[in-house]
Amino acid sequence: MAGPERVLNLLGLGARAGSVLPGTERVREAVRHGDVKYVILAADASDNQRYKLLPLLDASGISYTTRFERIQLGIAIGRAPVSAVGVVDAALARRIRSLLDAADEQETSHS
Repeated sequence: MAGPERVLNLLGLGARAGSVLPGTERVREAVRHGDVKYVILAADASDNQRYKLLPLLDASGISYTTRFERIQLGIAIGRAPVSAVGVVDAALARRIRSLLDAADEQETSHS
């Protein structure tokens, strides 16, 4: 299984374990409380959702990536399509980042 598919599977496991927060508003609230370790923003998130979230992430120094489609993120965590997913577990956040970084490196080396 390739890195991105493994990330979606990990998000599903994290959602069941309570380690993942769905949706822009819940992510924003958790960022303000210092609970979020990593954020995945859907590639097709609206400009409004980006405007609400990205400045806050930058100001808080929280790492994020723009990946997947809203529907993919929603399916992964057992929800309707979501624009953002926040990872609150540090170990899970590290694993997801590692898989995404490895996928990026592999993609770059094949280009």
